[in-house]
Amino acid sequence: MKNPVGYFEIPVVDLERAILFYEAIFGYSLERVSIDGNEMALFSFDEMASGITGALAKGASYIPSKLGSRVYFNVNEVDPILEKVVSSGGKVLYPKTSIGELGWVAEVEDTEGNCIALHSQ
Repeated sequence: MKNPVGYFEIPVVDLERAILFYEAIFGYSLERVSIDGNEMALFSFDEMASGITGALAKGASYIPSKLGSRVYFNVNEVDPILEKVVSSGGKVLYPKTSIGELGWVAEVEDTEGNCIALHSQ
């Protein structure tokens, strides 16, 4: 059986600002594309690695919000990412918190008004 989630999209208002934010905090290089009339920036994907991939998405049906689903990004350490979030224009919404033997989590607001989460072991 495969994992139940295969792809995610994070709504954005200003794609360039969002790209700068996500590239700055995670060190990713996002690929700009247009899909079905929507502007997107794709996160990298390695078919041999575990996990899923997704995109930043700008279009009429994409409305940023702190409400609703949370996308958890795996990181080596939460603290340095929280520092980058703040210096890149985001906000810490839920500070680094232990979840016992499962590791650490935190929630942040990106430059578009979305809540995303961080997880480290």
